[in-house]
Amino acid sequence: MPLSLSYFPSYFSISDILATQDRVPSKFEVPVYGLGFLDQSSGNTDIEQGTKLELPCWLARALSSARLRIVKTQLPTSYKEKYREILKADPSVVDLHKLGPRFYELGMHLLPLAGAESSPLATLLTQTLRERLRGIMDSAQNSSEDDTSTQIAKLDDLERSLFEVGQRSLRDHKLWLSRRAHILTTSAMVEQHNKRKFSEVDK
Repeated sequence: MPLSLSYFPSYFSISDILATQDRVPSKFEVPVYGLGFLDQSSGNTDIEQGTKLELPCWLARALSSARLRIVKTQLPTSYKEKYREILKADPSVVDLHKLGPRFYELGMHLLPLAGAESSPLATLLTQTLRERLRGIMDSAQNSSEDDTSTQIAKLDDLERSLFEVGQRSLRDHKLWLSRRAHILTTSAMVEQHNKRKFSEVDK
């Protein structure tokens, strides 16, 4: 995943689209007619008031807006107080990928839905990344390519991007130390093009 992705809502961001597909616990405050298929377990044509469903984050945000107020949302389990306390205690040991492969990205999208919990959630996201970042960079600088899969197993997508940046920076630094960073090399595309030209000449 490239690091150039924006952590603000973006219609054209693939990461943004994937994050907002994650489910958010929602309760319908009013009946909704003709959308009973969203609750396949009920078999009803309509959604009755009080129905609880897990909706995609993008849909929950739209239906809980100040203008509509069709649903009332709750934070997913991974962002509730119990898990916030675990992350506060020692964020470096938590398997963040297991809690959600796009933990930070989804967390940003949940802030408008969190109500009174928005401030603790925002603090959690920033502090968790800050506390884990040093360990991620240390691992990126001191692990071999064979160990990469083990090192990134507990990281979410943003952290994996940072890990890749750290490893790439290390490789570039080693090239610079060996005085090879300034050497110009032929790109793979040009090499393939030249090979095709030579093969055509041989024919």
